[in-house]
Amino acid sequence: MTSIGSHCARILVVDDEPPIREILQFQLETAGFQVACAENGQEGLQMVAHDPPDLVLLDLMIPELDGYEVCRRLKADYGSRHIPVIILTARAEITEKLKGLENGANDYVTKPFSMPELLMRVQNVLAWSQSQREANPLTGLPGNVSIERELTQRIDAGSPFAFIYTDIDNFKAFNDYYGYARGDEVIKATARILQTVVDELGNPDDFVGHVGGDDFVAMTTPDRADGLSRRVIERFQTSARDLLEPEDVERGYLKIRRRSGEVMKIESLGLTVAIVTNARRPVTHIGHVADIASELKRYGKSMSGSVVVRERRGEKK
Repeated sequence: MTSIGSHCARILVVDDEPPIREILQFQLETAGFQVACAENGQEGLQMVAHDPPDLVLLDLMIPELDGYEVCRRLKADYGSRHIPVIILTARAEITEKLKGLENGANDYVTKPFSMPELLMRVQNVLAWSQSQREANPLTGLPGNVSIERELTQRIDAGSPFAFIYTDIDNFKAFNDYYGYARGDEVIKATARILQTVVDELGNPDDFVGHVGGDDFVAMTTPDRADGLSRRVIERFQTSARDLLEPEDVERGYLKIRRRSGEVMKIESLGLTVAIVTNARRPVTHIGHVADIASELKRYGKSMSGSVVVRERRGEKK
């Protein structure tokens, strides 16, 4: 079965030619998809409204409402705008392709089509759609669903892995002091740093995700974890200085005035990086990883400045 998340991917075929519908339904179901069919544009829109699919295969020349209008309406409606659309048509002119893309189509396949090519395009568009749904809207990094799936796969595989949990120190105070717009810049800068460092020093299949707020994760192999973590902190400290006002950099802390009038001295931004691996002891569940990471994070937060913690050992930067 071809799945999206936890369910079998569902495809709606909208085409007025019965032989095309039959061929597509047979081939797509053979490939593991659930398939429904509509023979005109109005029926297609009604079916989407009643039971939204994961993907629409849409012919352009269909009765009642043509494919361009169906696509435009799907993308204009809040409930269906996230559904990817692949246009199927005998029109190969570039102007027709551009018109379809301008109306919101995600891909374009010309009839007569190669079934292997169409299946590959379907898989690619569905994979893109799933990643978009699961991504954190601020950073674009994979969110919690993807993080849990990736970690579970590594645990089940039984191969050595390192789970790197990164938390920004004093972020709430920074937000209160500088405002949420500047706070968002810190979040996005941290995401860029993590992804860049993993690309430079990690393995090809390493993973970076955004748990939410100021919490991030990366997954790599144990031999890369320490080097990645140290480099992330180095890059973060340089980037964080650029987001502070010069007087705060020179002072070395933020002056936060409480409602009572009391002025508090808060350390500037830093990182606590907790590394959990299965190299020394077995890890059998994502909850086990979360518990260890939480313990290490608490230990790291008790220390001043940016720190890497691993199995109760801290390395100050």
